[in-house]
Amino acid sequence: PDLSGVCAWKKDRRDALRVAAALGIPLITLNFEGEYKKWVMNYMFAEYKKGRTPNPDVLCNKFIKFGVWLKAAQKLGYNKLATGHYARLRREETRNKKQETNKFVYSLMEARDKNKDQTYFLHQLTQKQLKNVLFPIGGYTKTEVRALAKRFKLPTADKAESMGICFVGEVPMKEFLLQKIKPKKGKVVMSSGGVIGEHDGLAFYTIGQRHLKMQPRTRTVRGKNAEFRIQNSKPLYVVGKNMKKNELIVGLENDPLLYKKSVMVKEISWIGQVPKFPLQCQVRLRHRQPRQNVQLVNKNGKIIMEFIKAQRAVTPGQFAVFYLPRGEALRGKNGECLGGGVIK
Repeated sequence: PDLSGVCAWKKDRRDALRVAAALGIPLITLNFEGEYKKWVMNYMFAEYKKGRTPNPDVLCNKFIKFGVWLKAAQKLGYNKLATGHYARLRREETRNKKQETNKFVYSLMEARDKNKDQTYFLHQLTQKQLKNVLFPIGGYTKTEVRALAKRFKLPTADKAESMGICFVGEVPMKEFLLQKIKPKKGKVVMSSGGVIGEHDGLAFYTIGQRHLKMQPRTRTVRGKNAEFRIQNSKPLYVVGKNMKKNELIVGLENDPLLYKKSVMVKEISWIGQVPKFPLQCQVRLRHRQPRQNVQLVNKNGKIIMEFIKAQRAVTPGQFAVFYLPRGEALRGKNGECLGGGVIK
């Protein structure tokens, strides 16, 4: 069956037509519904079924926006694909002395507006893709972009941002997943031991997610001169999943199981050359997370992230995205995204 969301593509297309008319340019509509289902949706549901938490927007950029869309644009005779992502490109010319040839190397850089920066979602792009891409708003803040849109009288100058799943829209995740994943009830257990409830299926939960509040209960504390009745009611968080037993493990906010000092990263995509290890760099484990100091080491072909400071809610299936350390001023490399991979 077709997957339903609340993607307002018809309204978005009308808005695009209005903008094209205001600019005096033609609008070409391309349909990649089949490719999106194959490369993004199938991956997304497969990961959730395995109990992991994927990021469909990363795959959408890699395979759809800068994949089949870019190739289609090139076939139509266009040289560059310009998008509204908040990111910047740096182009550096290098020379091959043996072949006596020059070539350009492209680096993906953080946007000027750090709050809107989208390099996390773009980290899988390759040199071949980046050389055919333009990010025209990467050097502006969101406020400045709005002001420019109003200055040029664009019909969408005050349009609200979309925060839903890429090309699907804003829909509760559990409601969306239920279209393909059947509920499979199991036990909810405390990390310290003891069954406290029942869950609907491990696919519907993610590490670090607030689960519920402990049922209020009273306990008696005896003092020297009196008895006191205390009621406990603290929020619980998902700290782990036991896939074999189909158990959801929960604990308090600072449960030790929520913190990791090291974790493996697989399927790493490097934007430039593969670095030498060990590599001192910084990492984001989720969009908008402040960059964290990390060391990458190669252990028998497996890349391990060793955090300088233990990280909370490191989520399998999400992407770890690497950056040069802040203060790296050499040739303007501060804010360079090196690439990233999937958290094991």
